[in-house]
Amino acid sequence: MEKQRSFSFKPTRLLVFTFTIPSSVIFFTCFTVWVIRGTPSVPQEIQFQFNQSTLSLGFRPLTVHVQKLPAPSENSSATVEKSLILLGIPYSRHENTTGSGSISASSGLQRKEHGPRVSVVGGGKGDDGLEGKLSTLLGSTSQTSSEKIEVPSGKRGKEKRIGGTSSKNFVVSSRGKVEQKRVKDCDLTNGRWIYDESYPLYTNVTCPFIDEGFNCGANGRLDKIYKKWRWQPHDCEIPRFNATKMLESIRGKRLVFVGDSINRNQWESMLCMLIGGIGDPKRVYETHGRRITKEKGNYSFKFVDYKCTVEYYITHFLVHESKARIGQKRVQTLQIDKIDRGTSRWRGADILVFNTAHWWSHYKTKAGVNYYQEGNQVHPRLDVSTAFRRALMTWASWVDKYINPRKTRVFFRSSAPSHFRGGQWNSGGHCEEATQPLNKTSITSYPEKNFIVEQVIKQMKTPVTFLNITHLSGYRIDGHPSRYGGKPGKRSSSKIQDCSHWCLPGVPDTWNEILYFLLQSNPL
Repeated sequence: MEKQRSFSFKPTRLLVFTFTIPSSVIFFTCFTVWVIRGTPSVPQEIQFQFNQSTLSLGFRPLTVHVQKLPAPSENSSATVEKSLILLGIPYSRHENTTGSGSISASSGLQRKEHGPRVSVVGGGKGDDGLEGKLSTLLGSTSQTSSEKIEVPSGKRGKEKRIGGTSSKNFVVSSRGKVEQKRVKDCDLTNGRWIYDESYPLYTNVTCPFIDEGFNCGANGRLDKIYKKWRWQPHDCEIPRFNATKMLESIRGKRLVFVGDSINRNQWESMLCMLIGGIGDPKRVYETHGRRITKEKGNYSFKFVDYKCTVEYYITHFLVHESKARIGQKRVQTLQIDKIDRGTSRWRGADILVFNTAHWWSHYKTKAGVNYYQEGNQVHPRLDVSTAFRRALMTWASWVDKYINPRKTRVFFRSSAPSHFRGGQWNSGGHCEEATQPLNKTSITSYPEKNFIVEQVIKQMKTPVTFLNITHLSGYRIDGHPSRYGGKPGKRSSSKIQDCSHWCLPGVPDTWNEILYFLLQSNPL
C-alpha cells in the first residue's frame, strides 16, 4: 500500500511545479518591462503650445499641450530647458523683413510690474493662482502621449486699434500677461508698437536734463500719445527699464556715448531714465558745472551714490575734421584715415556706445568733391559710401588697438531715420501733422550705411554689438520735435521743422531699454 501511495503522489507534484515556475517567470518578466517603460531614464523637455484661439487672458479656458520629446543623444547637451511661452501675444517665428542687422538675445528677463500680470515661471514654493495650478499640473503628469491640460485664464485685456487702422504694427493693450519667457536668438528688431498707459518712464518735469531742442512738451506740444508707445518684439519681452538695476550694473563704471547729436539725444534719455533711481537729484551733477545745450558737446554727469559717470562726447564722423589748402584756398576736409582727436576721453570707459550716420547725408559729404582727405591727398571726388567705409575702418582699427574687451563693452548704434515730408530740413520739410505711428515703415530698404557698419564690425577683433534701432524707429514719424524743437516765437521753432531728432520722453527711451536688456543679458 505504501508503494502505491508514493507512486501516485509524485506525478501530481511534478505537474504543479511545471505550471507554477514558468508562470512566475513570465509574470516577473512582464512586470519588469512595465516598470522600465513607465519610468523615464532621461530628463524630458516640456513644451507649451498655446492654441491661438485661446491665447488670451479671457474667461475661456487656456489649452496647454504637454509633449514629451525624444531623449537627447550621447553627443547632445544633457541640459534640457523649459520654454516659457508668452501669454496674451500670439507666438510665432517671424523672419526679419528688414534685411540683416537683427539684434538677438538668449536670456529671459522679467519685466517690472506695471499693470495686472500673471507669471508662469516654474512653480516654486508659495506659487498660487494660475502659476501654482499650472506648475502642479505639469509637475505631476507622466503620460507618454500628448495630452491637453485646461486651466482657466485670467480676465482678457482690452485691445483696440488706433484710428481704425487694421495695421499689425501697433495695438492698444491694457492686458495682463506672462512677463517672463526664455528664448533663443530673439530678434529684438522685429515687432510692433503697443500703446501702454504706464509710459512714459519720466516726464519733462521730473527730468532736468532735457535740452530745449528735445523738450517738446515744454515747447508747446499738447498731444501726449507719442509718449505712450512701447516696442514689443514678436519673439520675446524687452524688460521694463529699472533705474536701480541699471545703476547697480554700472556702479563704479563709466558709461560713455560718442557720436553726433542723435547720440546726444540718446544720452539725455539715459540720464532722464536713471534719475528715477536717485532719491536726491542733487546727488547727480555735471563734473564741469556745464548746462546741457546743443552748442557744447562734452559732458560728464556724476552719480555720487553709485560712483559712476554717464558721459557724452561729440564727434560727427568719428574721424578728424580738418582743413587743407587747395590752390589758393583753405577748405574744410574730412581726414578719413585719422580718428577724431577726442579719443583720450573715450579710453578707459566700461561701456562705449558709438554712432555716426546723420552727417554723412549732408550735401558736402554726399558730393564728395575736394572734401575727403587721406594723408596729404585731398580726393578731387570720392563716393560717400567708400569714404564712409574707410572712416569706419579707421575707427575699427582704433578700437582693436586701444580697447580691452575684458574691461569694455562696445556698442555701435545704427542710423536713426528721418521723416521729412515735402522737402528736406532746409527746404520746407515737415512732420508736425503726425500724431500716431505709421501703419507701414517708411524705410523701404535696409540702409546701405547699416550694411557697411555690419561688414566692418565682422572684420574686427574686438567684439562689438550692433544696436539696430533703424526699423523700429521707422514707424515713429510722430516722435520728432517738428515745430516744437524750440520755445514758441523763436525763429528756429517757427519756420524750420526738426524731423530728424526725437522728443523726450520718446523713441530714444526704447533704444535705451534695448541697451539695458543687452547689458542685463550679458553683464560685464
